[in-house]
Amino acid sequence: MKRRIVMGILLIVTVIAQCSLFQVFAIASIKPNLLVILTASFALMCGRKTGMYTGFFGGLLMDLLYPGTIGFNALIYMWIGYLCGYFYRIFYDDDIKTPLLLCSISNLAYGLYCYAFTFLMRGRIHLLFYLHRIIIPEVVYTLLITLVVYRLIYRINQWLSKSDKRSMDRFA
Repeated sequence: MKRRIVMGILLIVTVIAQCSLFQVFAIASIKPNLLVILTASFALMCGRKTGMYTGFFGGLLMDLLYPGTIGFNALIYMWIGYLCGYFYRIFYDDDIKTPLLLCSISNLAYGLYCYAFTFLMRGRIHLLFYLHRIIIPEVVYTLLITLVVYRLIYRINQWLSKSDKRSMDRFA
């Protein structure tokens, strides 16, 4: 129960920070994708189900805050969480390379998904321009922010795991 409450609070804080606080830190209107970091991190640490739920509810919050089709972000973040959750079994807690790689690949997939369904469907075929000006810089910026944010998420997950273990020991 405590894990769900903390994760809900983390989702709300992440979405609000991405929509408001990180607008200030935008470089050439490129901002990091914090929800990809949160979704991929929890999928790595907790598995496919948790990653999928984190991505779906985070994406749904993004859909409610940004104008557009409801469910657009929820679908892609849910898939990101589910696919990153496959690495749960081979993930080592102290290794930062796997989260960095998965966050980068996930952000690249998110950018290509957004391109395909928002620009390509309207006949704008300038993929290389979009890739060079928006997707790649966002991937790099998200990668740099992942170095800091992942450690925080990792510590929160450790705290939640210890708390879950203590509560299970209490009832056993």
